Amino acid sequence: MAIPLAYIARNLWTRRLTTALTAGGLALVVFVFATVLMLDAGLKKTLVSTGEHDNVVVIRKGAATEVQSAIDRNQASIMEMHPSVTVGADGRPLASKETVVLISLPKRGSETPSNVVIRGVSPAGPRLHPQVRLIAGRMFRAGSSEIIVGSSIADRFSGTRIGEHLRFAQREWTVVGTFDAAGSGFDSEIWGDADQLMQAFRRTSFSSMVVRVAQSDLFDRFRADIDVDPRLAHEAKREQAFYDDQSKALSTFLNILGFTLSIIFSIAAMIGAMITMYASVATRVAEIGTLRALGFKRVNVLTAFLLEAMLLGLAGGVAGLGCAALMQFASFSTTNFQTFADLSFRFILTPAIVAQTLAFSITMGLIGGFLPAMRAARMDIVDALRTR
Repeated sequence: MAIPLAYIARNLWTRRLTTALTAGGLALVVFVFATVLMLDAGLKKTLVSTGEHDNVVVIRKGAATEVQSAIDRNQASIMEMHPSVTVGADGRPLASKETVVLISLPKRGSETPSNVVIRGVSPAGPRLHPQVRLIAGRMFRAGSSEIIVGSSIADRFSGTRIGEHLRFAQREWTVVGTFDAAGSGFDSEIWGDADQLMQAFRRTSFSSMVVRVAQSDLFDRFRADIDVDPRLAHEAKREQAFYDDQSKALSTFLNILGFTLSIIFSIAAMIGAMITMYASVATRVAEIGTLRALGFKRVNVLTAFLLEAMLLGLAGGVAGLGCAALMQFASFSTTNFQTFADLSFRFILTPAIVAQTLAFSITMGLIGGFLPAMRAARMDIVDALRTR
């Protein structure tokens, strides 16, 4: 015979103020825990969605980022002529030889400088990334000192609106368009003509190369041929895998920082839940004795108090998760530790995060309520009834 769940929940409602205060402490911990998971999910979605499944990024072996890589013109020609590379309607390989450079730009309002990625792309570059679309202005002209900026850059940095000018690499560059990249990492970049950017930065080599393989299963052949060709010293990765690797350093940092804070705060929250449950046991000694006299066993009393503590944790979890869900309307920008460039991304709440967060909050309630529940279960019937 088990104690009814409605009776257990009613006890929490009877002590509404105490329940609310304890649940509020648990909610704060849950909020921190959930927002860390949401940040990590947003970061991974932003970077992984930057890549297309059949696109392949080629960089120099040993280079962790495009900025550290180099591909000369002859090597680029060899790779774009590989039979695995898709040929476009114009008869040319669907490949983009790209120049990637970091520049420092002041943020709008604060004028605080931050690194921004400048990406020089070939004419085929926009076709390789269908998620990139102009939302204002026009595309830059090949052979000109014109640039287009990602929506995140246009919102946050000075001199990046259409018609304005940026000066870098000893040139004036005119902003002629703004593009949206569907929340991918390209939103935090500035694009221009690859050849013009190479000349301006006095580069003799491209940073990387992006090609599209004709069929998904041709990737392994392309990668193997690049790996064994003595004229090349490069490696090929699927674009999604490449950008996933770019997120690992920042993702690890966010998780370590967030979980460390969550553990510290959760200890305090569990102590609060424990104090609340001990107070509940102390004020309900006679009630516990009555339950035992009615035939409920020690295990029933133990289960009832554990369920009460778990419901308390669940209430805090729902409140904290509700506050964390509002963070989806905000964006977050930080430096990507892999590329040292400014990256903007959003908080993303997924069903998996909801499940993990509620499980975490219920576990905090369970741990906090275990010792008080044991005390209640061990009470002697006669001693408990004497307090009436």
